[in-house]
Amino acid sequence: MKRKLILIMSLILVFGIVLSGCGPNNGTNGDIQGRLEAKDKRIAELEEEIDDLKSQLDGSHQGRTDNLLFRVVEIINSIKDKDFNKLSTFVHPSKGLRFSPYDYIDTETSKVFTVEEVKGLVDDEQVYLWGHYDGTGDPIELNFNEYYERFIYDADFANPQVIGNNVAVSYGNAIDNSKEVYPDSHFIELHFKGLDPKYEGMDWRSLKLIFEQEDGEWYLVAIVHGEWTI
Repeated sequence: MKRKLILIMSLILVFGIVLSGCGPNNGTNGDIQGRLEAKDKRIAELEEEIDDLKSQLDGSHQGRTDNLLFRVVEIINSIKDKDFNKLSTFVHPSKGLRFSPYDYIDTETSKVFTVEEVKGLVDDEQVYLWGHYDGTGDPIELNFNEYYERFIYDADFANPQVIGNNVAVSYGNAIDNSKEVYPDSHFIELHFKGLDPKYEGMDWRSLKLIFEQEDGEWYLVAIVHGEWTI
C-alpha cells in the first residue's frame, strides 16, 4: 500500500515537471510544436497510470473500510432496536458472535452464539454465565435481556460522542486483548467520555464492534463492552 502511494506521488511529481517544461523557449515554431506534442502524449500516459493506481487503491482500501462503516450503522441500529434477526445477517458464519462484558476478552467465560442462536436471543430466558464482575469477582449470571441492559446498550451507542476506526479511544485498567483473540480483525469503537458530569469521566462507556473477513466480506465476530474498571 505504501509503495503504491509513493508511486502515485512520484507520478504526480513527474507530471508537474513535465508541465513546468511547457513554458516559453527560444526554439523554432516547429521544434516547440514537436516538444509540446510529445509532452501532451506523456501527460496523457501519466494521467492513465495515476487513474489506474488510484482505482487499485480504491478497490483495496474502500472495500475494507467504507463498506465496513456502512455495516456499522446498520448493526448499531439493529442492536438499539433489538432487531437480532437483522443483526444475525452480519454475524460471522463460522465463528459466530462473542459477547464480552469488559475489554479483556476471557475466552473461557465469554459467550459465543451461532448465527441461528443470535436470531432468538431476545426471546431467550436462559441464564448464562457471561464472565465475572470487575472488583468483586462475582459471576455475571444473567439472561440475555438483562445482559443487554447492563453490558451492551447501557448508553445510546447509536449516537456516540467519539468513534474510533481501528484505533482505541478509551483507556482503563482492563487489558485490551482483542488483537490477541482476533489477530486479523478490524474494530469500530463507539465511545462516551462520560455520562454524568459529576463523575468527571469515571463513568465512561464504550462498545467495540470487532470484525473479521471471510470470502472478502466483513462479519461481526464480537461485541465488547468497555467501562472503568478497578
